[in-house]
Amino acid sequence: MPYESLLATTHEWIRLRSRGHGQALRRCNVLSRIDDVLVVNETETAPPGFEAAFREHRLALVRLAYLMCGSRDLSEDLVQNAFAAAHPRWSEIDNHLAYLRQAIVNQAKDHQRRYFRHLRLAPSTTPQSVTLLPELDETWTAIRRLPPIQRDVVVLHYYEDLPLVEVAHLLNRPASTVRSDLRRALDRLRKALT
Repeated sequence: MPYESLLATTHEWIRLRSRGHGQALRRCNVLSRIDDVLVVNETETAPPGFEAAFREHRLALVRLAYLMCGSRDLSEDLVQNAFAAAHPRWSEIDNHLAYLRQAIVNQAKDHQRRYFRHLRLAPSTTPQSVTLLPELDETWTAIRRLPPIQRDVVVLHYYEDLPLVEVAHLLNRPASTVRSDLRRALDRLRKALT
């Protein structure tokens, strides 16, 4: 039997591991696994198109979340939460991918706010962990050093291939500010990479 049998509460995503390890996708340390499945409780079924959207868009959304937050575990959680939030009102959502992308961007921004608030309010007396994943190349290292909002703009514009107007809408910022953020980010990247 390829999967273990598990019960889960409604709207909860469970990763069931099989023997396969998948392959790296798009050089961003997010692995594709054929064993990612949605489990709902016995009395409820997924809305029409929900599972197909999960299978089709999950990896791209995990990559987006990973590039915005830099953590595999957190990116999986962000995507899980986005799908869980969309599940009860799936039939009411017009553009599922746009809704899920917006939910992930909002959650990533919330996480960044909480993280920086925590750093500001609780000064660390313990040494920082040195268990970061090895970086793929010097470009990604430089992108990770950008301020969070500039990193978000770079990821959404260049990685997700979104126009700046849509990036501005996703980040809930004026388009001119997003253009300035992008210009500043590119200036920083040029200096860091030369």
